[in-house]
Amino acid sequence: MEKLQQSVYVLLLFSFGFTGLYFAGPFLIPVVLSAVLAMLFIRLCNYFESKNISRAVSALLCMLIFVFCIALIALLLSIQLSSLAENIDEMKSRLYALFNNLRDWINQTVGIDKKQQKEIISGQGEGAGSMLLVFASSIMSLVVNAVLVLVYLYLFLLYRTHIKKFILKLVARDEKAETDLVVHKAGKVSQKYLSGLAAMIGLLWVLYGIGFSLVGVENAIFFAVLCGLLEIIPFVGNLTGTSITVLAVVAQGNGNDKIIWVLLTYFVVQFIQTYILEPLVVGEQVNINPLFTIMAIVLGEMIWGIAGMILAIPLIGMVKIICDHHPNLQPYGFLIGPENPKKQKTSVIDYFKRLFSKK
Repeated sequence: MEKLQQSVYVLLLFSFGFTGLYFAGPFLIPVVLSAVLAMLFIRLCNYFESKNISRAVSALLCMLIFVFCIALIALLLSIQLSSLAENIDEMKSRLYALFNNLRDWINQTVGIDKKQQKEIISGQGEGAGSMLLVFASSIMSLVVNAVLVLVYLYLFLLYRTHIKKFILKLVARDEKAETDLVVHKAGKVSQKYLSGLAAMIGLLWVLYGIGFSLVGVENAIFFAVLCGLLEIIPFVGNLTGTSITVLAVVAQGNGNDKIIWVLLTYFVVQFIQTYILEPLVVGEQVNINPLFTIMAIVLGEMIWGIAGMILAIPLIGMVKIICDHHPNLQPYGFLIGPENPKKQKTSVIDYFKRLFSKK
């Protein structure tokens, strides 16, 4: 009975915690995102420091490398987007024709004539001004959060030892070794998951680029990069990227056969990703069963939106490590873990390290 009460208290604590996370989202999202990114750059920062570069300069170099990578991707997308913009008028006319066909279909099937449809659309359009204001506000918020993430990333790398000492001061002396191990493992989970995800996105760019080019999709590189980047959002991202590509193919005036080939490319790439790339490149670093992976993503979206979906998997991986090392929380670690735990696979980084370390 006492254990049952304890479990209920833990669940209540989680409920209050999620409520607090929801309301504190505007403050916590850039903090947590930068903390997870900082775990990714710790190894690189340590490398710079081993070359007698000061910690402040090492942290700055890591931040600049991150900015350079983002800028490089943005430049690649903008180049492709400028090429796409050359055909935008033709695509708009085709979309307008498709829209008219859709209106005719609604008139014939549902019985809503074009005049009624126009009135409905006009009613929706009355709030266009407020929608534009909300959009501008969202863009401004995104820019501010991006700057905050960079600042926090630099400071987390700079003060990582100080933060770790603070965490160790919170526990008793006989628990310091165990806590140090938990902190180390939590950092490793995020580091290996994100590095594996980055490598997989790069491979997806190549696969989608080859597939879309062979199919004959205009601006294939743009859509390949877009589909790969959206993989950051689990489950939803790849479907969104493919849907946008199919819509673009329709707008380009291509036939149904090309749409089928685009969908076939998507399924082939998904097969390669699921059965080859994810086991080899990402591995099973998070070690969470599919049920709680999906639940974590849905809950992350409810609390923090898209940022919550991106952070859900590495965060629940850290939660599992904490649960596994705390006696009272071990049942929860068992619950969110796989049903039949196997020997943990390693990421592609560990694979190549072992490969080149062999004599």
